[in-house]
Amino acid sequence: MNSPPETPSSAERPSVTDAELLTAHINGDPHAFSEIVKRHRDRMWAVALRTLGDPDEAADAVQDAFVSAYRKAGSFRGEAAVTTWLHRIVVNACLDRMRRKSVRPVADDELIEAAERETPMPDQTLEREVSMEVSAALKLLPGDQRAALVLVDMMGYSVEDAAQVLQVPSGTVKSRCARGRAKLAPILSHLRNRSEANRVSSAKGAELRDG
Repeated sequence: MNSPPETPSSAERPSVTDAELLTAHINGDPHAFSEIVKRHRDRMWAVALRTLGDPDEAADAVQDAFVSAYRKAGSFRGEAAVTTWLHRIVVNACLDRMRRKSVRPVADDELIEAAERETPMPDQTLEREVSMEVSAALKLLPGDQRAALVLVDMMGYSVEDAAQVLQVPSGTVKSRCARGRAKLAPILSHLRNRSEANRVSSAKGAELRDG
């Protein structure tokens, strides 16, 4: 006598939504939460890395966040998307790590001094150099401003979606982004000048080749 075919778990059905996977996890499906992790770990890692600027710290923050999400899945109310809920947990894990390390806000005069200390990096490509300088500059911001800028300017979140992740009003996100950008401007202004110089150089080179 043939046994009936096994019913696939929620995680094995590709059309299952994140919310359905989370419900399945709460109901005891042993594979459901692993599928959620597979779907979202890369984006969560990007948020943590850009917020903390340190791969080891980011990895620990993401691990802490997923463990917390696993344990607190029953608290998910469905008022926001699962991805928003996960981003909120990751951002909070990052902010907790920053607070534990007692990262203090940097005064404006220190930001100006940092802008004047431009260390050449001849062995790095321009893109890599820019990325490192932006990451270093972000570390100078208070955690709340850094988190807002990462979500809005680097991850492409709308102000409204970032507000849901951070659990603050949209106006607060706008204010944090504005203050953060104002503090970053003197530090990163040389990058804009360098980019403009490269464009001019490229244009002149094209003129010479065409001529």
